[in-house]
Amino acid sequence: MNLPHRRRFLHLAAGAAALPAVSQIVRAQGYPFRPVRLLVGFAAGQAIDILARLIGQWLSDRLGQQFIVENRPGAGGNIAAEAVVRAPADGYTLLVVGANNAINATLYDNLTFNLRRDIAPVAGIYRVPQVMEVNPAFPPKTVAEFIAYAKANPTKINFASAGNGSVAHVTGELFKMMTGISMQHVPYRGAPLALTDLIAGQVHVMFDNVPSSIEHIRAGRLRALAVSASKRVDALPDLPTVGETVPGFETGAFAGLGAPKGTPVDAIERLNREVNAGLADSKLRARVVELGGVPLPTSPAEFGQVIADETEKWAKVVKFSGAKPD
Repeated sequence: MNLPHRRRFLHLAAGAAALPAVSQIVRAQGYPFRPVRLLVGFAAGQAIDILARLIGQWLSDRLGQQFIVENRPGAGGNIAAEAVVRAPADGYTLLVVGANNAINATLYDNLTFNLRRDIAPVAGIYRVPQVMEVNPAFPPKTVAEFIAYAKANPTKINFASAGNGSVAHVTGELFKMMTGISMQHVPYRGAPLALTDLIAGQVHVMFDNVPSSIEHIRAGRLRALAVSASKRVDALPDLPTVGETVPGFETGAFAGLGAPKGTPVDAIERLNREVNAGLADSKLRARVVELGGVPLPTSPAEFGQVIADETEKWAKVVKFSGAKPD
């Protein structure tokens, strides 16, 4: 090989050797370079959808690409989860992971995926308690009065939920379990439909996530009895907790982002940084709190532990109640 050709060969070889490091830098700096889909397993208007849109807008503004919320309702959120599991592991299809996914791990016997194995945790977004609420015409005005009324009328109370296995459903089952009362479960296809019938007086009570009910409460269309959190929430400061009447009672939903297993670490880390920056932003944080949520900044590993802990907690309630999917 003559000298000019040898120099050219060595130059090309050196360039090729540097490619892996350069490509990693490009991925880290360039992601995302096209729109990203956020799949929500429920219809628009539910708490997880409302807050997913808030964080999606933040990410769009920060990263210069659209983060599009795509509603894929059905099977308690499993349709959306399976779509993300089967999507390319490139960071452009994300799952808005919720408590429903943790519940479904026990509720469904024939899932084609394992959430903890097949979805990489990215970032937490929020925790949110449920609010125990009734139609304003329903006699009880406190949790204690409700329990007394239920015991005096053991076959007359029905409670609505967003569907079999939803957080509203298993929270109602936990309330039955801890108080010894009887209530008939009435599942709906999503919280908005359940709330419509609760407001109309077709059902008596619901344990709904605070964000999707708070405006109905403020407008007087629903009467809130208590929140399911361990302490009172800033959005409804005068409302007691269920635990003040039923010691030890505490439930809550959560949400965060997950990606298909194998998604590049640099994409996950960038998303995690930007989500956490949003949760630290005073305006976005205030909006989450106003809706009744508690910001949940985490590392990817910490969010993975949240999913594991919630899966274990709800497994006990699902097994005790005998809850089954639709």
